[in-house]
Amino acid sequence: MLEVVALSALTTFLLGVGNGAAGEIGKNLTLSAGALVRRTLGRETPLPAGAEDRRALADRVHARLGRDPHRAGEWALLMESLPDEAAEPSQGSMPPAPWGFTNRQKVLKRLLREADRPWEGRPRVVLLSGPPGSGSTSVALRLGAEGRDRFPDGQYYVDLRDDSGESGPAPAGVLLRLLREMEVELDRMPSTESGRERLYRKLTAGRKALVVIDHTTSLAQVRGLVPSTPDVLLVVVVSGPPLLLEAERVAIPPLTDRYAKQLVRKVAGPEHAERIKAQLPSVLDRCRGNAFALHAEARLLARGEPEHVLRTSAGQDHPMRAATHLASLRLGPEAVRLCRLTALGGWPSISAGIAAAAADVDEASAARLLDEVVDVGLLEPLADLRYRFRPGIRRQLAETAASAYGVRECADAVDRVLDALLKRVLPASRAALPESWRTELPPEFQVGPGMVPDGIAALAAEVSNVARAIVVAEEHQRATTVLWLARALWPLQLKAGYWDEVLPALRDAARYAEENRADERLAGALHFQLAHCLGEMGRWEQADRAARAAVTYERAAGHLRGEASAVELLGLLSLNRWLYEEAYERFAEAESTYRRIQDGQEGAIDLPRAFALVERHQGRALRGLGRLDESRRCLENAVDFFAGRTGAPPEAYNRARALMDLAETLHDGGDDAAALVKIAEAEALLDTSSAPHRRYLAGLRRRCEEGTVR
Repeated sequence: MLEVVALSALTTFLLGVGNGAAGEIGKNLTLSAGALVRRTLGRETPLPAGAEDRRALADRVHARLGRDPHRAGEWALLMESLPDEAAEPSQGSMPPAPWGFTNRQKVLKRLLREADRPWEGRPRVVLLSGPPGSGSTSVALRLGAEGRDRFPDGQYYVDLRDDSGESGPAPAGVLLRLLREMEVELDRMPSTESGRERLYRKLTAGRKALVVIDHTTSLAQVRGLVPSTPDVLLVVVVSGPPLLLEAERVAIPPLTDRYAKQLVRKVAGPEHAERIKAQLPSVLDRCRGNAFALHAEARLLARGEPEHVLRTSAGQDHPMRAATHLASLRLGPEAVRLCRLTALGGWPSISAGIAAAAADVDEASAARLLDEVVDVGLLEPLADLRYRFRPGIRRQLAETAASAYGVRECADAVDRVLDALLKRVLPASRAALPESWRTELPPEFQVGPGMVPDGIAALAAEVSNVARAIVVAEEHQRATTVLWLARALWPLQLKAGYWDEVLPALRDAARYAEENRADERLAGALHFQLAHCLGEMGRWEQADRAARAAVTYERAAGHLRGEASAVELLGLLSLNRWLYEEAYERFAEAESTYRRIQDGQEGAIDLPRAFALVERHQGRALRGLGRLDESRRCLENAVDFFAGRTGAPPEAYNRARALMDLAETLHDGGDDAAALVKIAEAEALLDTSSAPHRRYLAGLRRRCEEGTVR
């Protein structure tokens, strides 16, 4: 069977394993590969960190397989279990181009020229830049609308504006958003930046596609997206000075007076042509060819705004500032106040709840006022009744808030939003994980059952605002708010895989806890969350440091359950790196720490379940060590517990996972008939939401069936 295991195929497999699909199924495949590497080479071999190390490992394994046909057959079967990363991507959904698009034909021609030129090995990349409000986004969207025939295999648009940080998402986060636009399923989404870049290149290879990354703020965000295939055009849009990117540079010039008039007439409508004719010269003078400002003034002209009102914006240092000033004049005092106070804090997205808290009004009034603000162009509507400010508009409104209402009222507005976010996300966190001690709440934040119907959805809607709120709360010296906001994110990272989204918040909160000598239990919990997040993203050394810090804090607090849990996490980090001996030692230490909890002490009621989980982990580590009989006994005990045979309530999902592990151990030991029985039991326990587990079990079944034939 050696001919099936070509060196190139083995190398591809090892590049994908551990760097590929996230979640439990990706980990299972990684552990199976690690166990097989140990059996093949006869010694423990840590998971290689980089591509070159994985290629070297593939060379060593392949050399052994030439002398061991049976082992070669095992590798061939395992390699067939690797999920197909390069499933057909969706065609994307580019937003529509603005209806009033005017005279950017020269710019569009330059973009299309880059798409159509001879490739000659040179990547097709355009850097499209212009000052805020110049219409760079509109040009990119118009390119998509006019270039559908040129890019029949997909048009993908990613807007980086809604991130919680001023510098936007990290490169891994940009890749994540792009792959989501391609509709890559969660269980197939690589957890690491290198894995995501590899998948992006697979999905675009041989395809004619357009990729637009809007509101880019750094070269690092797009460096990994530069296409290596001749028919993909990458358009990087920058609102401001261009980046130092090797690309065809296309600047967006101001609209000439001729086309500025056309734009104003289009937006205002032909029915207002005579009335606005006399005011056009002064509008052109104020807007200076800025597309956003021209849109804003055209809307005001269509409303019949008198010339003396429009002239009040004259003398502003930038057309967008003039347009913002004019739009504010169109609002009543209540709407202006809400608009300005909501702009404080730099919230990535605005809901009626956030606006109501900022302005200290009820949500119904806030929703009505937000509609008015959208109507004059100061807010952009998003999905699910949420909104956002353009960065320049937000800054200007925040500046005017300070001068109009004073520092104290502005600070109070921000504090009210922080309080509103706490009241929103803490109950949502508890609703998402109602039985977990990691989501226990202070009494003032507890709500009745069913008050939050979907905790995960509520947390996901606010995750960027929470990350921003942690920074703002630190500035306002609200220590408790910093720590509890970050703790509320635990269900998102555990159940929904929002690692990229929560990582900045966890880093900030953990650092703050260290610097300010925060409550040791809270500090331990935050470092645990940080370690878990980093581990899921394959950042092993950082995760290990954070987990060890969690152990130290929990031990100092005398919190045995937290200490044992953090030690257990250290074991999992070792397990996922193929350090099986070290992992087993950590799991044994965690069990020993759990056993120090006495009846009546905190966490005592959860001990039977904790022992079952840690015994399952011990069984997985023992499998990696080749101690298969011991592994089987541990896993059988875990299966019995989660089946309810020891008196505890049955847990179908955890029982299925333990059965899957047991089947792997039985297969490694050559008892494929028994393994097939366990696979059937596991499949019967999984519901329709467990498609990734079912796919993995199907691959494991094929391996076992082949084993029974041999």
